[in-house]
Amino acid sequence: MKTLRRLVYNEVLRAVAFVTLGFLSLFFFFDFLDELQSIGKPASLAYGLPQALMYVALLVPSHLYELLPISVLIGTIFVMARFAQNSEYTILRTSGLGPWRALRTLLVLGLGFVVLTFAVGDYVAPASDRTAQLLKSRFQGFMSGSNTGAWLREKRGETSFAANVASIAGDGTLRGIRIFEFDGRGFIASQTTAASASIARDGWQLRGVHRQQYETRGTGNQARVVTQDVPELAWPSTLTAEMVSVALLQPDRMATLDLFEYIRHLDANGQTAQRYEIEFWRKVFYPLSCLVMVVLALPFAYLHFRSTGIATYVFGGVLIGISFFLLNNVFGYIGNLNNWWPWLTAAAPGLIYSMMSLAAFGWLVLRH
Repeated sequence: MKTLRRLVYNEVLRAVAFVTLGFLSLFFFFDFLDELQSIGKPASLAYGLPQALMYVALLVPSHLYELLPISVLIGTIFVMARFAQNSEYTILRTSGLGPWRALRTLLVLGLGFVVLTFAVGDYVAPASDRTAQLLKSRFQGFMSGSNTGAWLREKRGETSFAANVASIAGDGTLRGIRIFEFDGRGFIASQTTAASASIARDGWQLRGVHRQQYETRGTGNQARVVTQDVPELAWPSTLTAEMVSVALLQPDRMATLDLFEYIRHLDANGQTAQRYEIEFWRKVFYPLSCLVMVVLALPFAYLHFRSTGIATYVFGGVLIGISFFLLNNVFGYIGNLNNWWPWLTAAAPGLIYSMMSLAAFGWLVLRH
């Protein structure tokens, strides 16, 4: 059995590596074409061809994390279908590779891909993404997650604060800061804007500050707005630079531990964390989709290829994999809109396709 396992493992690993290399090369080419429009602009003259190539290369781990499950599906389908076409799988079956032993063999191989996907998505990809963003901001001047920047909230007793950061410069300086203070009744008490800020252990050091304090406790002519312009202002806060950078990054680009800590921060400050909870559970269940992919591929070993070529079945497997990822994304959006349980939203596509693949495998085994 060791010889049979070694044969299956070697063939599947080579096929998956070949498919992954092809996908990564394609995405690298597309990313590089997209970056060409940023080279030589007046606002980023220092951002040239070497920097663009380095930035695109740093995006490869993220693409590897996204593509590994579908690469596992395509590579395993190709090997299983080729075994069936050349009657090699029939020989393997007569040599002792029964249906459940074959399933167990592929599941063990799938566990290896699960560990690889988790390691890349939780350690390599987040670090390379941050490095890529810092590299680009160093030459282009800023890093911004969206048009509205990052919003963070902090509570101190009955007083709460909402801070908005537009972007982060290459040296870690925050730009475009707006801080809104709310009293215990939920009314706005002050608004502070700053051109830039740096974060220290004891809080934020704001520079170029314009502050408006709303004194509305009185009635009639006693209510007033106090305006203050100062070069620098210290704002005590527990919001760290890591929290700001996490808020500027997309949730699917964060590490699992960073997502968990950020969810705790949102819950502690009374903010909705549904989107981040769904992404957290998707990060948990996404590597397990490699097991779903190998189970989906195994029934192709029990098909006949007398009338249809192997390319048709491989193409069908690709469509199945694409439909799985489309359903995964659709469930994420629908779950966020309808406030579904985050763990169920993330696990449902995998459970559905696992049952479908096991049903197809069982039907083909009983038939043959």
